[in-house]
Amino acid sequence: MNKDIQIQDLGFKDYKETWDYQEVLFKEILDRKIKNRREDTNLPTPNYFLFVEHPHVFTLGKSGDFDNLLISEERLKEVNASFYKINRGGDITYHGPGQIVGYPILDLENFFTDIHKYLRLLEEMIIRTLAEYGIKAERSPGETGVWLDVGTPFARKICAMGVRASRWVTMHGFAFNINADLGYFDYMIPCGIKDKAVTSLNVELGKTEVPLEEVKEKLTRHFSELFEAQLLEKKTV
Repeated sequence: MNKDIQIQDLGFKDYKETWDYQEVLFKEILDRKIKNRREDTNLPTPNYFLFVEHPHVFTLGKSGDFDNLLISEERLKEVNASFYKINRGGDITYHGPGQIVGYPILDLENFFTDIHKYLRLLEEMIIRTLAEYGIKAERSPGETGVWLDVGTPFARKICAMGVRASRWVTMHGFAFNINADLGYFDYMIPCGIKDKAVTSLNVELGKTEVPLEEVKEKLTRHFSELFEAQLLEKKTV
């Protein structure tokens, strides 16, 4: 059982390039697990946690509804955004500058074999991080992600989540709005949920900008505590 997790910061990177890189790491872990079973060995499987900031992009999960994207292909080009149908769960979401996107690529057999617990711990990581800024965040029953003012007319989402898992290996992850351009959310029905707003940390704090590195430090600390993991030195890729 290997609870070491290598943190990698990819910086500002194209969505498709990052997706391809995720697939490489995902396959590396799966191949190691398959080899262990075939050869009756017990070689440790690695774990990764990628941080990245993407150019404007909309992604649709495998069970999502394309009608939740509200603009045409031509209009996407006009607003400098791209679109991908991808292999995670969940509906449509947006990634863009000013957002921290996190992709934990873990062998959950190193930690626990419960995908629901995994998602709840990711949510808890965000909730604890927001608490450090004096913001009370919550889960919304039946809706994955992290919300503010749940159960009121002012409910708004600050972090979206969507993952894929195979043989207990995870990929994809969360999108946490820090200094996001919220205008891009008008081009879709976020996560397929109508009549609920989206927000960003800088808006909630009344600031022009919140330092991304400061937020990443808090996220990794809470992640380490919740998963009882040892985080290896952050690498810039």
